[in-house]
Amino acid sequence: MPITRIIDKRARDLGGGFIVGRVLPFHARRMVGPFIFFDHLGPLDLAPGIPRELDVRPHPHIGLSTVTYLYSGAITHRDSLGFHQDIRPGEVNWMTAGSGITHSERLEYARANGAHMHGIQAWVALPEADEESTPTFHHHEGADLPEWDEDGVRGRLIAGAADGMKAAVRTHSPLFYQHWEMAAGARRSITNAFPERAVYCAVGEIELAGTVLREGQMAVLDGGGAVDIVARRPSTIMVLGGEPIGERFLLWNFVSSSQERLEQAAEDWRQGRMTLPVGDDQEYIPFPEKQA
Repeated sequence: MPITRIIDKRARDLGGGFIVGRVLPFHARRMVGPFIFFDHLGPLDLAPGIPRELDVRPHPHIGLSTVTYLYSGAITHRDSLGFHQDIRPGEVNWMTAGSGITHSERLEYARANGAHMHGIQAWVALPEADEESTPTFHHHEGADLPEWDEDGVRGRLIAGAADGMKAAVRTHSPLFYQHWEMAAGARRSITNAFPERAVYCAVGEIELAGTVLREGQMAVLDGGGAVDIVARRPSTIMVLGGEPIGERFLLWNFVSSSQERLEQAAEDWRQGRMTLPVGDDQEYIPFPEKQA
């Protein structure tokens, strides 16, 4: 049986009523390859003039790369390196925290114009050799993210390499991350080049290995052969995976192979030793002393 686990998204409030669907980490499956965090944002209709409480205020990260990917809407990113970048559908903001970075994610476009917000945010844990690397930020769009359109499947390679394509996004370990839009009845095979893989159904309904996957469900696959996905109706799916990188610990927004390093990062944030984002340094999210 190629499917080893089905994970249903669980509702989480990011504050101010912005509800997301948390998929990873899951108590029985913490990671898929290097992917350690996977949130389904929305779908949520936001009216012009929404309160600032819906924004994600400045907060820190270590030991990971974040990737925000939108189907609709827009998010404004600012970070402690000085980058100020709007992200729009089909684009990639890839921020590598390494030894430490802070950023904010503001709904400025929606506040001015209203928006239908819908997308995915994932975290990719870094190999031990890169956990304390220099923080970086890169924005990618267009030809940086290879696309295809065949047999009822329109796809985009968000990061990594798969199916003879390679994205321009700099990653630190072997992985792949794809967005597929499938017409009803369309069929496509998932790459079998990686030992850990998963499929997430964001919209619609699909079938793989005789199992139906509905909106908000992730199927984790074994490292076996090719697996076909068939769309039972028009569907939006994310396909991801990679080489495992070993055990990782997670504390709030911090990821590390060392528990002690997590505690150090938490104390650095409590004591104000991490620089706030350039142009957005008047508020921040305090460290949550009681972990959910």
